[in-house]
Amino acid sequence: MKKVHNFNAGPCVLPQEAIQAGIEALKDFNNSGLSVIEISHRSKDWEAVMNECRSLWKELLQIPDDYEVLFLGGGASLQFCMVPMNLMNKKSAYLETGVWAKKALKEAKGFGEVVTVASSADKTFCYIPKDFTIPADADYFHITTNNTIYGTEIHKDMDSPVPLVADMSSDIMSRPVDVSKYALIYGGAQKNVGPAGVTFVIVKKDILGKVTRSIPSMLDYRTHVDGGSMFNTPPVYPIYIMTQTLKWLKNLGGVQAIQKINKEKAELLYAEIDRNPLFKGTAAKEDRSLMNACFVMAEGHEALEAEFMEFAKARGMVGIKGHRSVGGFRASIYNACPIDSVKALVNCMQEFEKLHK
Repeated sequence: MKKVHNFNAGPCVLPQEAIQAGIEALKDFNNSGLSVIEISHRSKDWEAVMNECRSLWKELLQIPDDYEVLFLGGGASLQFCMVPMNLMNKKSAYLETGVWAKKALKEAKGFGEVVTVASSADKTFCYIPKDFTIPADADYFHITTNNTIYGTEIHKDMDSPVPLVADMSSDIMSRPVDVSKYALIYGGAQKNVGPAGVTFVIVKKDILGKVTRSIPSMLDYRTHVDGGSMFNTPPVYPIYIMTQTLKWLKNLGGVQAIQKINKEKAELLYAEIDRNPLFKGTAAKEDRSLMNACFVMAEGHEALEAEFMEFAKARGMVGIKGHRSVGGFRASIYNACPIDSVKALVNCMQEFEKLHK
């Protein structure tokens, strides 16, 4: 098998243990004689997987008993409308820190008044706004904790005078989270916790059922709470891989252990970006993401961008091209990205520097 270093932003690198378990389950799930993609989602074998997956979420994040963990379809993008549909009566507040935060805000406008409490659009979303005021009469306040396109991240759980909602698609399980500070946390799995196809929602149960509008059954969180995420057929295979990924994380030492590893990887890469005269970071240093390191060619070296891309590709670097809307480079160093891959990228940057001294 060809050796590559996977820095894709999502779907992204997964633990080899989870991939291998998935291969075996595709051939024969739990000695049933059936593939995991053939079994009934109502079978006891599958119910055991769902229960294990939910238990791992609760254990790893120390989720309080008055919260429910849901496994849904539609990606985080569907949550952009499900959140206001279920939680907003009249008014909501949003922090605009990037493309996905902007899309979530846009969807919310279809359900009532939306206040943008602060935005970093003035500097191409290269920082996280500070010192903003959250309106006390908002039904909820929405944040996007990590911005994959621009490489910024909210590193601490903030306090909010109103229910706090967070899109944690790209940094969930990368650090400890005080779930009790949030009313709802959601995200697509395809960064840190599994493959594309399943969406996680962590919701405080007593915030539901407060809006006056009629909500279609499939878009009502209460439907999925009551049905144990099996009101309809769940995305079976992605949930199975998610379970294996969370088992890998638990065996590694959990979110506290992975946070240390993630910091080490990010510090290694950012140190090279700052040292190497050919490259320049694009995010404010205090807000740099531990998940997505974004950088460009330094001033005067812009013409080398295509050459470095080919140079890195020839050395096994996959997925470092920046998002099409911003260009440059992006190395996504999610949980399962090994530190050896980060070291290989750093070596690649140093080799390229030697060629152009």
